[in-house]
Amino acid sequence: MEDALHGLSRRYSRPRSSTRSTPMRFAPLATLPIALLLATEALAARAAAAALPQLKAYEVDASWRTPIEPLQIADHVWQVGAAEITALLVKTDAGAVLIDGGMPQMADALLANLGKLGVAPGDLRLVLHTHAHADHAGPFAAIKRATGATIVSNAESAVLLERGGAHDLHFGDDILFPPVRADRLLQDGEQVRLGSTVFTVHFTPGHTPGSMSWTWTDTQRGAPVRIAYADSLSAPGYRLVDNPAVPHLLETFERSAAIVRGLPCDLLLTPHPGASGWNYADAAHPHPEPMTCADYADDAMKKLKRQAEAQKAGKS
Repeated sequence: MEDALHGLSRRYSRPRSSTRSTPMRFAPLATLPIALLLATEALAARAAAAALPQLKAYEVDASWRTPIEPLQIADHVWQVGAAEITALLVKTDAGAVLIDGGMPQMADALLANLGKLGVAPGDLRLVLHTHAHADHAGPFAAIKRATGATIVSNAESAVLLERGGAHDLHFGDDILFPPVRADRLLQDGEQVRLGSTVFTVHFTPGHTPGSMSWTWTDTQRGAPVRIAYADSLSAPGYRLVDNPAVPHLLETFERSAAIVRGLPCDLLLTPHPGASGWNYADAAHPHPEPMTCADYADDAMKKLKRQAEAQKAGKS
């Protein structure tokens, strides 16, 4: 082998034309593999000394990650998410709608629950949501890949969806999720139609700048029921007083609470079910303490004002 390489090196070191006055010289080919090997080993050594940092996972209670069997809420509405995180499937005469999804790892469980209700991936036409946090919008990217559904959002939330939760006003980069691009952006009060079902969006900022609540009419045992899916009115760890990023946050919550009080609301649902008296884990009695939209808004504002007073007093 060495003799053959030596022959090649001698052949390619000859002048290509008799008109050249100085022959072209090449490094002997037999030396190249050794040089490459040494360079590769040096790069590997440097790479091994500079490993990339680990990613910190968003850790939550097990009940936020525990799938449940589909739970019927109304004649055409089911809870298909986790024990303590809402993900609603709405069947219409023109396809299905998913509202919120839960944690990123819930994608396969959601698709499985849709299948149990006779909804194939291609039957899911729209994905709506309340706010762009990992525990509610986490699986949207995977759901969109699997179904081709249209992601519906607003301008404020679309920015956070596309960043995968990065640069959140309150959480920074602590609760990231796979990014996804919204396909349609809504204005406050705009309607989203699929077949004969009409969803109306109500902007209720506070928990996030792009928080949205939704209302539509369904039936229960054939009787009309006005459903309100009201977004969270909570500030977990937020600075409500003298917050330079959101100077008037408490006032923003107050305006949103007033909107929630006025929603058409025979049946209230919320992203975190316990906030509106639901217990999805108890399939026999999932709604032991029904709450009105007015009660939900009033209770939320009492908690927020106590939180603000504690901050003013320097207790938190």
